[in-house]
Amino acid sequence: MKIAVMGGDGFIGWPTSLHLSDAGHEIHILDNLSRRWIDTELGVQSLTPMDSIQERTRIWHAETGRRIHFHLIDLAKDYELLKKWLAEHRPDAIVHFAEQRAAPYSMKSDRHKNYTVNNNVNATHNLLNALVELNLDSHLVHLGTMGVYGYSTIGAAIPEGYLPVGIETTDGRTASQEILYPANPGSIYHMTKCLDQLLFQFYAKNDGLRITDLHQGIVWGTHTEQTRRHEQLINRFDYDGDYGTVLNRFLIQAAIGYPLTVHGTGGQTRAFIHIQDSVRCIELALKNPPARGARVEIFNQMTETHRVRDLADMIAKMSGAEVVRLPNPRKEAPENDLIVKNDKFLDLGLAPITLEAGLLSEIVDVARKYAYRVDRSRVPAVSAWTKDLAATVNHDPEGKRLKSVS
Repeated sequence: MKIAVMGGDGFIGWPTSLHLSDAGHEIHILDNLSRRWIDTELGVQSLTPMDSIQERTRIWHAETGRRIHFHLIDLAKDYELLKKWLAEHRPDAIVHFAEQRAAPYSMKSDRHKNYTVNNNVNATHNLLNALVELNLDSHLVHLGTMGVYGYSTIGAAIPEGYLPVGIETTDGRTASQEILYPANPGSIYHMTKCLDQLLFQFYAKNDGLRITDLHQGIVWGTHTEQTRRHEQLINRFDYDGDYGTVLNRFLIQAAIGYPLTVHGTGGQTRAFIHIQDSVRCIELALKNPPARGARVEIFNQMTETHRVRDLADMIAKMSGAEVVRLPNPRKEAPENDLIVKNDKFLDLGLAPITLEAGLLSEIVDVARKYAYRVDRSRVPAVSAWTKDLAATVNHDPEGKRLKSVS
């Protein structure tokens, strides 16, 4: 297949591009390189050294003989350029990663909120709009988030996208139908993914677009089979308080002797998936497209769930790190359960990599290897969801206000 990977220079996009290229597909990356500019804005760099996209693709060709083509296009701003590219290349499938992906970054200020909404929603709508105008029957695979469901406790498993409901009619009967699982975003970033869902529902219903939406958990791990082939193919590793996920931050904290910072009670339950499983899931989704005219296909792309405090304890036992507690900068429930159905990918043959099986090598092979590149002042998570919460967030990078809970 000819596959366009929108946002293919990013954390998920790059290993996905390599994985699909290795499988024999013709890969075209479309990216505005905004994630690299955000590194500059925040004054932080990936823990792992990253070459330019041009050098990355050159190394891949030298190692494998396969070419990955790069096109500098901003999906949110360059609609006519995007449409022209799609008209010329007419890809069989499109993998859409081209959105600002960090919840803390989306909540930093009014400017960051506006940027996240403008970038994410416009990118998605421009792509859908262009597909319709060009009468292009590409299968669109979108990387969404488990965060569209929110993190409330209801005592039932979250289904894969659709919820069967009964509605009382005017004559006293109960009418049955399936609706999108009620959205409950926890940040501006998550809100844009909820808006994506509605855009997909409309364009699938109105124009017959074939769309798969992957509601993904927190991705951990750095390497895939393809990134291990050459040091310059390595994936990015974000450890800072804005882009570093809770697990990545714990890993780097353990590697540099920094306390593992648990925010609030640590009772927040999150869904996780290894980067290797993530790229496998995307390939499985591409191989199993919905029929034209079908509703949006939704997968829960996760393999296991853990409470944050239990995750910290797991890493502390492996590394000998201390666990400490900080005020929570997010506006969320202090405790929640998370039960998620993920039968679709398991039925398609996914054999997940578990946290306990892979965490120790991640600490040793990646976090400790590149620990010399860490800026300790960028480790704490300080972007707050409200002005009131901002007053409680610890800003001391050396942890003088940390309270030990170990």
